[in-house]
Amino acid sequence: MKQISRRGFLRKGIAGAGALAVSPVLTASTIAADERNIIYRTLGKTGLKIPVVSFGVMRSDNPNLCRAAHDKGMKLFDTANGYLGGNSETMLGNLFKDYPRDSFLISTKVKPGTGQNGEPTNDTTPEKFLELFNISMSRLKLDYVDILYVHDITNPVLFDYKPIMETVKKLKKDGRIKFIGFSTHRNEAQVIDAAANYDMWDVILTQYNYRLSYLTELQNAIKKAAGAGIGIVAMKTMAGGGFLDRERKQRMNTTAALKWVLSNPDIHTTIPGMTNFDELEENAKVMQDITLTDQEKNDLVASNATPGLLCSGCKKCLEECPKNVDIPYLMRAYMYAYGYANPAMAKDLLNQMEIKNNPCGDCDVCTVECTRNFAVKDKISDITRLVDIPYDFLA
Repeated sequence: MKQISRRGFLRKGIAGAGALAVSPVLTASTIAADERNIIYRTLGKTGLKIPVVSFGVMRSDNPNLCRAAHDKGMKLFDTANGYLGGNSETMLGNLFKDYPRDSFLISTKVKPGTGQNGEPTNDTTPEKFLELFNISMSRLKLDYVDILYVHDITNPVLFDYKPIMETVKKLKKDGRIKFIGFSTHRNEAQVIDAAANYDMWDVILTQYNYRLSYLTELQNAIKKAAGAGIGIVAMKTMAGGGFLDRERKQRMNTTAALKWVLSNPDIHTTIPGMTNFDELEENAKVMQDITLTDQEKNDLVASNATPGLLCSGCKKCLEECPKNVDIPYLMRAYMYAYGYANPAMAKDLLNQMEIKNNPCGDCDVCTVECTRNFAVKDKISDITRLVDIPYDFLA
């Protein structure tokens, strides 16, 4: 296969972006959706026909926004046990309790309780996993969830941890979940490549966007998994929340970023996070047209030359930091605070990491040379201030 440069890839896009428009179950809402020429792709061996744009409900508890998305033809709504302290699931449960069950799909996520290295710990128990799952089901008011993701797998060693894997398989056998998946935000290529060798996975939710430094490895892994029949759902498609700077003055061409993701035919649907009706309108248009214009390609190339807010995941910093600070995760918290404008979510991540305020404070000179030209020490000092700020002040 001929190799092309990152810049060349962004300009060219991925060949074969077209997808078949296939009718799903014909409810009133989906008939209206078909009339709008929405593009559908099949989610791997699940057989589910889903619009190429779905709804990431991580940051929204607005039922009117989700109702409008459903009316526009979006079918899959993605949430998690921990999103908005459970309010995301509760909102969806209240919204869809009176809708025909075949008119929507719900995916949710439960963390298995692994350590920072992604390996099982004493907290990785079936009892805790089931407790969280049952809470989610109660909030969602559902007899079954369409997709359950084992949340945030970073180490494929978990695939052989039977206490959790057998628990999830039993949930599927008992009809409480239709399909089994996992999400991955880190070491994605390694994790996805390994998952393709297991029969149990129906769906994978992975970070995927044009700014990642390891695109070739990630695309190869995605292709392998999709070839094995696993449905692929892309998250973090906007590469930082739609803005390129802390002050949120430099907007990214989010339509171009979303179309770029969908130019890969192995990506079956996407779950961009939406918090207002303008974002919904922009993303809904992509459901009908995924072709990148020349101007959109140029916009992606230009924005990729800026540092932006999203860590590219090269991990070079992990080798350079003498204190072994988990810089990529801290940069993820920084992106939550300033890209997503959600400092509470950033604080949640910092608490999970058990980070203290300003872990770089006793370093006179930072030895990390970020490939994205991030001022690493300044960003860490900035974001870790949230550790000492009460949640009430972060709303």
